[in-house]
Amino acid sequence: MNYSIHNPSEGNKVNVYKTYSNKNTCPKSCPLAGNGCYADNFHVNLHWSKVSSGERGTDWQGLLDSVKALPTGALWRHNIAGDLRGKGEYIDNKSLQQLTQASKYRKKQGFTYTHYKPNAKNIQALKKANDSGFTVNLSSNNIAQAVEYKKLGLPVVTVLPMDAPNVQIVDGVKIVACPSEKSDRVKCGNCAHSFCADSKRDFVVGFRAHGTKKKQADIIARG
Repeated sequence: MNYSIHNPSEGNKVNVYKTYSNKNTCPKSCPLAGNGCYADNFHVNLHWSKVSSGERGTDWQGLLDSVKALPTGALWRHNIAGDLRGKGEYIDNKSLQQLTQASKYRKKQGFTYTHYKPNAKNIQALKKANDSGFTVNLSSNNIAQAVEYKKLGLPVVTVLPMDAPNVQIVDGVKIVACPSEKSDRVKCGNCAHSFCADSKRDFVVGFRAHGTKKKQADIIARG
């Protein structure tokens, strides 16, 4: 099962290191799979497909070694496309802890998202990773689900309708749309608040439905 890691463009001080994981890592319960997932966009999917076929990338140990070798304090995003390693509806806790330890080496700041369901076993694995310095955001499909997930004590992100406001409060939970959606100058690497990389934030980060299948994603976001 292949993985790949990409360095920021030379001279680019506001980008982040990024990885891709094989398509088979995505839990089958994710409603966005083939139905609005932004990773189905042409350029992302082109590379993702080649990683998944084995044409590009490395194995799991190769990915761990690459993450460990990143510069001290580097900001990196796991999975532009793909998800955590797992089986069925359960996250592979051993693999997640291996990745967490690789990220901790030289105090790197890693973050990612997962569409695995928050069952008891997964919650335990995710809390351990987040408490150890590797931020794993629970991905929810709509605002109502995001509000429920927020009660679990984990960082949460959600899909938003295309016309969602920048900030809203629902049942006492604050939801803030990703600032890069309104400005080409804002990227993960220079996000003033490092929203997604902050496991201790007290609000949900939202992403408006986007990409070539945004209409399907918008339907899901509206619950």
